[in-house]
Parts: sequence; structure tokens; C-alpha cells
Amino acid sequence: MRYGEKEIKEFDVDKDLELWENKAENDYLVKITLPEFACLCPRSGYPDFATLKLEYIPDKFIVELKAIKIYINSFMYKHISHEASVNEIYSTLKNKLKPKYIKLVAEFNPRGNVYTSIECRSDLVVPK
Repeated sequence: MRYGEKEIKEFDVDKDLELWENKAENDYLVKITLPEFACLCPRSGYPDFATLKLEYIPDKFIVELKAIKIYINSFMYKHISHEASVNEIYSTLKNKLKPKYIKLVAEFNPRGNVYTSIECRSDLVVPK
């Protein structure tokens, strides 16, 4: 196994998702595009591909870019639905970063004539 494959397969989000202190005094919006997201369909095992678009306004922490890249790449071996993968990534980043605002959009490539877009964001509150 090559070092990159090992790093991805053994990635532990609790140990390896590196956060840095946000030393900026101003509020600012971080935008990260991850165009090579992949996971495996939980039913068929076929690969699914998406572009992830992350936006957040940091509070005390920012995510280190290589760490988020490896975290996202760790999904390529998971059998997980579109909805579950997006919600897992969103919840993980929201809980670890504790940002002032966060939004994650996933635009999945069409498969079987179906295009899926999923959006999670911290300002979306639906009354029960």
C-alpha cells in the first residue's frame, strides 16, 4: 500500500482532523471546494461522485486544508448514501470547528438519470 492510500484508509477524524487557532480579529468567510468526493452506494457498491462546497465563518478554529482533503477522501471506501455522507461531514465539521456559520452543499454527478443536490446549513431551522 502506498503512503497516500494508507493515510486515507487509516484516517481517524477524532485524531487526524487538524484544527488551527483562528487568530484573525475580523469575521470572514472561508470557501472550500472539494470536486473529487467519492463514496460507495450502500446497495450496489457502485461509486458515487460529487463536488462538495463548504462555507464557514470561523470562530476559534479553522480546519487545516490537507486534513480536510484526507477526511473527505476517506469516504471513498465507505458504503454510505448521499444524504448520510453529507450529514456526517456537516455534523463532524460543525461539532469540531464550532463556527459562527457553516454550510455544506453536495452536488452529486447524475447516475441513472438522477441528479441529487444536498444542502446542510446552520441558519436553516425548520419548525416542528
